[in-house]
Amino acid sequence: MSATRLRADVLAGVTTSFALVPECIAFALVAQLNPLMGLYGAFIICTLTAWLGGRPGMVSGAAGSMAVVIVALVVQHGAPYLLATVLLSGALMILFGALRLGKLVRMVPHPVMLGFVNGLAIVIALAQLEHFKSGGAWLHGADLGLMLGLVALTMTVVHLVPRLTKAVPPALVAILGVGGLTFALGLPTRTLGDMAHIAGGLPSLAWPDVPFNLDTLRIVAPYAVVMALVGLLETLLTLNLTDEITQSRGRTNRECVALGVANVASGLAGGMGGCAMIGQTMINLNSGGRGRTSGVVAGVMILLFVLFLSPLIEQIPLAALVGVMFVVAQQTFAWGSLRVFNKVPRHDAVVIVLVTAVTVFTDLALAVLVGVILSALNFAWQHARELRADVQVGPDGAKLYRPHGTLFFASTKPFLGLFDAAGDPAQVTLDCRHLSFVDYSAIEALHTLRQRYARAGKHLRVTHLSERCKQLLRRAGAHPVD
Repeated sequence: MSATRLRADVLAGVTTSFALVPECIAFALVAQLNPLMGLYGAFIICTLTAWLGGRPGMVSGAAGSMAVVIVALVVQHGAPYLLATVLLSGALMILFGALRLGKLVRMVPHPVMLGFVNGLAIVIALAQLEHFKSGGAWLHGADLGLMLGLVALTMTVVHLVPRLTKAVPPALVAILGVGGLTFALGLPTRTLGDMAHIAGGLPSLAWPDVPFNLDTLRIVAPYAVVMALVGLLETLLTLNLTDEITQSRGRTNRECVALGVANVASGLAGGMGGCAMIGQTMINLNSGGRGRTSGVVAGVMILLFVLFLSPLIEQIPLAALVGVMFVVAQQTFAWGSLRVFNKVPRHDAVVIVLVTAVTVFTDLALAVLVGVILSALNFAWQHARELRADVQVGPDGAKLYRPHGTLFFASTKPFLGLFDAAGDPAQVTLDCRHLSFVDYSAIEALHTLRQRYARAGKHLRVTHLSERCKQLLRRAGAHPVD
């Protein structure tokens, strides 16, 4: 690695670490946990996924999407059961990667990706609004004015620095610059220390203090499955986005295994579970982080904050971090998706809007599931409508049907409607050179068609089946040809 590349990764990692701290503290508080559990989880997960994962430049940590999942578990059963859940979810992630299921992310259509990105951008922006509250009440008067002014100053610095120099990450300049200004002028603004005190020691390894029996498994298993699904989904979709930004290709299965290993390690060390964090990943990439070093530095810096640097880090104004995250939300949102609404098919526009809304108001896993199902149903409908057939009558009076398209569950009825068993001659040929059989419904449709001609006392001859179609028919116990 060149010195220039190393320097860029180190600076990007330091910048990203500043953005990781308040998010992980906030997510820990959302889950009603000790903030150190969020920081320990961020340190372990960020470091291990950067070191072992399949997507250099991507940043993982204690994510809010997973924190929301386990609030009820923590309230009812306590933190030890959460740690057991993190262990089990990590094991499920490892199994997912070991079975090489990471390639399933290819099944996510582009409109769903756009909805995912837009939804998370809105979620990132909305999450910052909590910092405009104090004691549960909205800031007002001079306090609100100072907060808004510092946020605006931070955003301005982030946008202006790249025009002056690309030697340092703009977010780092903004955070340190605004922090130095508030300290020098003694401005009475809220700081990171107002959220929580982050001083602590090294995390210690220990098994979760829960009984290892079936009752415990019944409690933690449902949460572990949801955590694993949410974590894998957010990670794989963020990996896809990172691939597009960096014009390179990550290794999905390796990332799944690394994420599982990191979650197991976090659970053993008393940390929260986590996954890829799109906001912090965007900060890292925009700051020049492209290699594994950037993620490792970000994770190690969090541990240094906890062990040695908490008095300094706690003085960082929240307004500076909020301003950076607002810029991240603005840069993450796919503004181009708004311009193509009148150019793309209506169903794709509906999917983008729906996935965005579901991501904002419920959760990512449900949003992606809804988007994929809608896209799949539309795909099936469109393919079913495209089925057609050329019909020819030979000199001897025999009739030839040559269908074009795909025969599957949604197209069986249109397929059967192409034929006239009662009115056709005694000899009918079905030429399948342009017809693809996909599922069991296709086999049943062909069987039904043969029965119709047989009942009419006529013979249906099937020709030019592909080897794949013949194998499908043989496996179902049907004769490929007559």
